[in-house]
Amino acid sequence: MIGSVLADLWPQYSLTVVTPRLELRLPREEELAALARLAGDGVHRADERPFLTPWTDGSPEDRARSVLQGHWGRLAEWSVAGWSLGLAVFHDGDPLGMVTLRARDFLVVREVTTSSWLGLEHQGKGYGTEARVGLLTLAFDHLDARAALTEVFQDNHASQGVSRKLGYEADGISVDARDGEALVSDRLRLTRQKWMTRQERLGVRVDGMTACRPMFGL
Repeated sequence: MIGSVLADLWPQYSLTVVTPRLELRLPREEELAALARLAGDGVHRADERPFLTPWTDGSPEDRARSVLQGHWGRLAEWSVAGWSLGLAVFHDGDPLGMVTLRARDFLVVREVTTSSWLGLEHQGKGYGTEARVGLLTLAFDHLDARAALTEVFQDNHASQGVSRKLGYEADGISVDARDGEALVSDRLRLTRQKWMTRQERLGVRVDGMTACRPMFGL
C-alpha cells in the first residue's frame, strides 16, 4: 500500500527497466542502504582513480553517506528543466550498483548524459554494459533523445571499452582538476541514428513510463 501511494505521488517509483539479466529501478530505503554499504566497501581498487568522484577518500561510512545524499538530492532537485534519474541495478534481487541518466533543458536539446558505478565484486561480468544498454533504451526509445553523452578519463579503459562497444564516437575532450592537477577526459557521443541500428536494444523492456511522462515534460 505504501509503495502504491509513493508511486502515485512520484511515478518514477513505478519505472522499471528490465534487461536479460538485470532490473533497473529506483531503490526503496532499505535497498538504498544496501547500495550505500556496497559503495562504502569500494567501487575501484585503492591504487586507481578512474572517476572524478573521490571514491577512496574518507571512511567506508563517509562514502556510504555520500551515496545516500546523492540519491536524495537527485529526487529533491528534480524538475522538467533539469533532472537526474539514479536507478539501482539489481541482479536476482541483489543490488550491484547504480546508473544515472541526467539532462538539462531536455525538451530543447534532447541530449542525455550517463554515468554509473558498480561494486568491485560485480565488475568484469558484463553488468556495466548491460545496464548502460538499459539506460540508452530508456533515453532513445522512450524519451526520444537525439544523443547520449559520456565523459571518460583516458586511462579508464573499462569504461572506454563499454562506450566504444556500444557505438559512441569521439566528441572532443574536457579538462577537470583532480588532486591539484589537470586531467583530460574524452567526450563521447552516441547518436539516435546509430543507436537505432544496435541489436542490444531489442532485449530490453521498459515498464511504467506512461505515468512518468509528465515528470519529464512529455
